[in-house]
Amino acid sequence: MPKQVDYAGRRRRIAEAVCLLVGEHGPEGVGMRDVAARAQVSLGAVQRCFRSKGEMLLFAVEHVGERVTERVRVRLAASPAQSAATALSHMADEIALLREEHRAEARTWLAFVARAAVGEPLADSLRNSYAALQGLIVRLIAEAAEGGSAGDSAGAGDVPPGVQREARALLALADGLTVQVLMGHSTAAEAEEVLHAHLAGLWGRLGCTPREVSPGSRAS
Repeated sequence: MPKQVDYAGRRRRIAEAVCLLVGEHGPEGVGMRDVAARAQVSLGAVQRCFRSKGEMLLFAVEHVGERVTERVRVRLAASPAQSAATALSHMADEIALLREEHRAEARTWLAFVARAAVGEPLADSLRNSYAALQGLIVRLIAEAAEGGSAGDSAGAGDVPPGVQREARALLALADGLTVQVLMGHSTAAEAEEVLHAHLAGLWGRLGCTPREVSPGSRAS
């Protein structure tokens, strides 16, 4: 009986190898043979999963975006009774990738962002990832402004323009702090302080007072 190959699992394994290599050498320094060696599979196995290096990189950046978004969703689902304001604080920490264990992931993400500036396929994938994260931020800000919990649902059609604007600003700030920490301009603690100061001011700009935000999990 022929051996059943888990192609989805193999593609994820290859994507993980791509991310490690991109974090070390940038997208330009990644070759399919190097990826095969890092993933501990044959070159033929890589070529059967991906027809080209471009296709492989595109899948890898989608994998990173999905991993961050899924981590946020899992964290929210783990404590559905927490206030939406607290959940938003936790989510901001996750998106900024400030923790030491996420530093390699942050390097990989920024390397892909740099390449996406001159490559439309990667740019399109990153836009989708940002859109998914922004949608979650919009939902949590809207719920927090109404004094709800993270398990409540806010209708997208009822979201005020100010909430959309604040969601864009928070996502942009988290991205910028990721860069500053990686470049050594700020420490993770300093970046976290800026992030949470921004969140504190957010409620004033929206003219509301959400439930108290608990300290929660902070970056190390």
